[in-house]
Amino acid sequence: MRIAYDVTPLTHPRTGVGNYILGALNGMLEAEGDHELVAFGPVSIPGRRLLDDALRGLDIERRTFTVPFAHATRRAWGALGRPSAERFIGNFDVLHFSDWMRPPQRHGARVTMIHDLGPLHFPERLHPRTVRMHTRTAHEVKRCDVVFANSEHTAADAVETIGLARERLRVAYPGVDAIFTRDGPGRPGRPYAFTTATGEWRKNLETLRAAWGEVAELELLALGDIGYVPHERLPELYRGASVFVYPSRFEGFGIPIVEAMACGVPCVVSNHPSMDEACGDAAVRVDPESAEAIADGVRQALDRRDELVEKGLRHASRFTWAETGRVHLEGYADAL
Repeated sequence: MRIAYDVTPLTHPRTGVGNYILGALNGMLEAEGDHELVAFGPVSIPGRRLLDDALRGLDIERRTFTVPFAHATRRAWGALGRPSAERFIGNFDVLHFSDWMRPPQRHGARVTMIHDLGPLHFPERLHPRTVRMHTRTAHEVKRCDVVFANSEHTAADAVETIGLARERLRVAYPGVDAIFTRDGPGRPGRPYAFTTATGEWRKNLETLRAAWGEVAELELLALGDIGYVPHERLPELYRGASVFVYPSRFEGFGIPIVEAMACGVPCVVSNHPSMDEACGDAAVRVDPESAEAIADGVRQALDRRDELVEKGLRHASRFTWAETGRVHLEGYADAL
């Protein structure tokens, strides 16, 4: 089975979607079986270095090509519907594309992934280009043989919002990278709470800041304040924290929650149902719109630290990239 996999999101600094793509590729490479992976896609000149760094060490064929205006190229390719992907990749059994483009194909199973439908639910909160891109993808999934979702919540949302048939969906949970472990150094200094929340409305950093007047014993360390942090530096920020707080208003899954749990940190998480699967019974859940509830949740997590750490470690261990890869390969095989 020859699988052409769109890696264009790896041309940007890695966050949730890029980490998922890299994890899924690694998971499929771990799996036994007669399958071949081909990384493909038009990439930008500055993005080429990031892509090469991300794929370094992976035993996969590369059919990527550098173009000066990669976003425009990807958009035009999908809109024109030619040339077919086979012209650049050769023959394949499966074409798995991201929400960055809609490449045409002549043969093989057509597959994509839905990470979340936030842009369809909250279009007024996002850049119009992002909304247009995700809206096009939402229409395109109806032409796919298999669609992966990163949680049961996202799968159900796709059925309700897009009208996608449930039998065409496969839930492939994200995994936790091996670097996220309680063993290792933490960030030194005074006690702090860590959050990956940023200034984006959905991440809800403003309500968390409002809560911090009631939690004077801890410094608040937010990615929204310190800027982009490379993936490999995140574990020390998690491990050094007294508590991890994730006040998001909406997610597809919430990978940082299980990363923090794997690092042995008690978690305080929004009670929006989109994060139920990431939390299990191992987090303190709070109303993300209430600063008072968040502050109270932090105090509860500190008081219940030992219990939450034990539950979190056990819960996070369920999520492996090997399982993500297995579900992908099974879904591809079912589509052929």
